[in-house]
Amino acid sequence: MKLVEYADRDMMMLDLADKIASELARALDGTDRASLAVPGGTTPGPVFDALSGVDLDWARVDVMLTDERWVPEDNPRSNTGLLKSRLLVDKAAAARLIPLYGGTATPEESLDALCDGVDGALPLAVVLLGMGKDMHTASLFPGADRLSEGLAPKAPVLLPMRAPGADEPRITLTAPVLNGAMSKHLLIMGEGKRNALAAAIDAEDALDAPIKAVLADMTVHWAA
Repeated sequence: MKLVEYADRDMMMLDLADKIASELARALDGTDRASLAVPGGTTPGPVFDALSGVDLDWARVDVMLTDERWVPEDNPRSNTGLLKSRLLVDKAAAARLIPLYGGTATPEESLDALCDGVDGALPLAVVLLGMGKDMHTASLFPGADRLSEGLAPKAPVLLPMRAPGADEPRITLTAPVLNGAMSKHLLIMGEGKRNALAAAIDAEDALDAPIKAVLADMTVHWAA
């Protein structure tokens, strides 16, 4: 794991967007298509804003979320809605979105179709992750109903996930998919997240600190 500390948050967001763009460009040099997985939430928004205007062959890029709340796209809590308004605009509008929401009552009903879409875009070229103070990443939450399955070496590419810390059912990429990315980045801000990362590193079991399962070869970007 490599930790990069930044003097301010704006500088971090711009630098991270530049790194991701460069890594995608290198991936496209060696293959027909490249895939990028990103988190939801408001934290990575400035990265999306910067990345969306980058001059890249976006028509050859597949973009997916690392996880999604099982809510319709017009719901304010939808990560897909955020992605479409912040990243898949400007030049990046040409990218292909790999969906993680299927419109059914439960994620289980759409799981096979969504897995097929994700499978066709693997391995990931670049993954950007976030982390909660509870040390969850994607929707791999401590105490989640299928966490041990999601962290297992032979986990399926996607899993439905329900957890005490989640207000609705989720669907998430699993640890092997995240670890299979050619480049992995973790974006965190503030002392609380820095302390949570330190606790995760020291944790004995990834079931207590799921982020621990994906920290190998990770570049962590942090600003106070």
